[in-house]
This record gives sequence, C-alpha cells and structure tokens, in this order.
Amino acid sequence: MSDADLIARIEEQEERLRFDRFDNDDAWRLGVLLADTARERGLSVTIDIRRGGQQLFHAALPGTAPDNDRWIDRKVRVVERFQASSYLVGRRLAAKGRTLDAGQGVDPADYAAHGGAFPVHVRGTGVVGVVTVSGLPQADDHALVVDVLEAFLR
Repeated sequence: MSDADLIARIEEQEERLRFDRFDNDDAWRLGVLLADTARERGLSVTIDIRRGGQQLFHAALPGTAPDNDRWIDRKVRVVERFQASSYLVGRRLAAKGRTLDAGQGVDPADYAAHGGAFPVHVRGTGVVGVVTVSGLPQADDHALVVDVLEAFLR
C-alpha cells in the first residue's frame, strides 16, 4: 500500500469511528472489550483510555513491561497535540521524509508518532480523549484499536 493510500485509509477510519457520547462507563466497556480481544488473540499489550486528561481505564496484560506505559504516554501526547491518531501523524511525516522532532516543536523523548493511540472524537464536540495500545508493531497496535472500535461502535 502506498503512503498516500495508507494515509487516506487512516483518515477515513478517524472520520468514521466517532462517538455520539463518551463517558466513564463507555471507557470501561471499551477497555474490557480491548482486553478481552487481546487475550483471545494471545496478544501482550498494555491498554490505556483517557478523557480530558484523566485515565479511565488501564490494563497491562501478561508479557508487557513498564516501558509500554512510557510508550503510551508518548503516543497520547501526539494525539492530544495534533488531534489525530499517532499512526496518522507518523505516516504523514514519513511521507514527507520527516520525523517528529524539534522541527515540529516537540521533544522526541516525550512524543512518539508510532501507531496505537487513536482519538476519541465525539460528534459535535471534537477530540475528548485517547484510546491507546502498546506492545505490538505500530501497524498492529493501530489495527487492534481500530478493530475493537469498529465492534464497539456497531
């Protein structure tokens, strides 16, 4: 898949996977669905869901490490700053031969434009939170979040 095709695909996902509302109970149900799906697939991931800066759900499945939490924090900052998924930000930069660095006004030690953090977008409101997975290759982290969001929003 070309960079342009992948970027268009991620943009379509972000446009389509939006919530009518998102509260603490929604975060819990989404987090449990993510954890159950990851367990069913035998995946070692850490899951984090935040709204308005508050962590509403966190789970570290067997085989994960504290470093996954650091990756989550770095990916979340990308979504909060750029209002787009960490994967989309990274792919857009890569398509231009660039990386997320001081040129974009950020410290790479604090930001990671790697797949796995997806904006929680509420229709009529905008981005209110972030759902993040860490532990797999970036395309797989992103795909897991998208798969579960698709199921959750049906």
